[in-house]
Amino acid sequence: MHPVDVTIIIGYLILMPVLGVVLAGKQRSAKDFFVSDRNMPSWAVCFAVVATETSTLTVISTPTVAYLGSFTFLQLAIGYLIGRIVVAFVLLPRYYGGELVTAYAYLGKRFGSGVQVTASATFLITRLLADGVRLFATAIPVKVMLSAAGFDVSFWQIILVITIVTVLYTYFGGTRAVVWIDALQMILYVVGGIIAVALLAGKLPADWFGNAVEAGKFQFLDFGSSILTSPYAFITAVVGGAMLSMASHGADQLIVQRLLATRTLKASQTALIGSGVLVFFQFGLFLLIGTMMWSFYNGVKPKDMGMATNDDLFPTFIVTQMPPGIAGLLIASILAAAMSSSLNSLATSTVTDVYQRLVKRPLDDGAVLRQAKIWVLVWGAVLFVFASMFTNTDNPVIELGLSITGYTYGALLGSFFLGLAVKRASQTDAVIAFLATVAVMAVVILGITFPDGEGGQESLAYPWYTPLGVLVTLVVGGLLSLRHPATEPEVEHADKP
Repeated sequence: MHPVDVTIIIGYLILMPVLGVVLAGKQRSAKDFFVSDRNMPSWAVCFAVVATETSTLTVISTPTVAYLGSFTFLQLAIGYLIGRIVVAFVLLPRYYGGELVTAYAYLGKRFGSGVQVTASATFLITRLLADGVRLFATAIPVKVMLSAAGFDVSFWQIILVITIVTVLYTYFGGTRAVVWIDALQMILYVVGGIIAVALLAGKLPADWFGNAVEAGKFQFLDFGSSILTSPYAFITAVVGGAMLSMASHGADQLIVQRLLATRTLKASQTALIGSGVLVFFQFGLFLLIGTMMWSFYNGVKPKDMGMATNDDLFPTFIVTQMPPGIAGLLIASILAAAMSSSLNSLATSTVTDVYQRLVKRPLDDGAVLRQAKIWVLVWGAVLFVFASMFTNTDNPVIELGLSITGYTYGALLGSFFLGLAVKRASQTDAVIAFLATVAVMAVVILGITFPDGEGGQESLAYPWYTPLGVLVTLVVGGLLSLRHPATEPEVEHADKP
């Protein structure tokens, strides 16, 4: 790496918190901190949603998927778009209609504080695990690239810098800063991807595209793989992807909080559906990079080229093949994919769904805002400690962190559907169904295999985790609700802190 690249990376890390604070301005109230007084433009929220669901692993792993396989991964994006459309017209109207700042406040109104606190606590634990892994995963390619530049740095040092930057703009700028920074970061890593395609195009022979087509590298639809065990079988990808998107964009506070920052329900719906279209093209962009690298390296397996893991492929290409300046920009784009802050969502859910419910006394707006900022600092410290506990890329906890949503997304989304579809389901029914679903999913994920269609046994394909979880929640909650009189009306709990 050239000194110019290092300068670009350092400049990016300094610019982000400063820009976030400048764009956000002073936070005037708790609502301003939580949802930016609902005054964010739809396009910025759309970009922020895409950036939020895009991690470093997406940027560096998606090219590897195409390098080793084909474009069948893109089928998931079809399901993602379908899932977003459902959320836009089923769940978002309820959030806006109740003037809510968290997704779990709806569960509190429908069932009571017990379900709200349970769902929020699940979100907090899930997000801590997933983002701790995401933060550590970011440090891996950054350490590889900095080591190539002659800088001997530890994982915890990289994690500390990223955490400090993220805490600064979240603490001072709230959701407004997070949305603006997310939007800018999406632009940065997409531009980085486009530059990578352009530079690769200049290095490939004229017949590379035809050779890739002939080798099946552009295969899009897969109707031949096992529906149960292959994540890229058409039915699995579309149906499972749709349910996964419903959970991540309708029942996960990380995304919902950004959607609640728009001026109107219609603007939020536009941002959400638009993000599905952008994600489709984003996946296509990084899959194209992987296919082009397959042509560049003549399909040689990454480990046969001396790489420690398959995911070293794209970072290694950046370090070894990109000219000075461009390499720094692409590394900064990888950092951008990792620095979408979840701290404001963690703080908002902690204060709104848990703290105010447990203290059982009214808090004025200033106290709520102070608590929110305190919890940004607390969760930032916890996230740093958790991410720093990892010491190498072989730690099996990484796999747990990356798959943790499989245990909980079905229970979360199922709770919303239970409240909507089963009118006589009570709070006790919902809590029991929620906990039963988490237990069932743990057994399915850790202990059950299915025929893979080739004579072997494989675990259930991960896109099915959310649909199965939703089904278990609805069945258990629905059966429990039969204990109540059929004429019992739905109770809207409006208990206040």
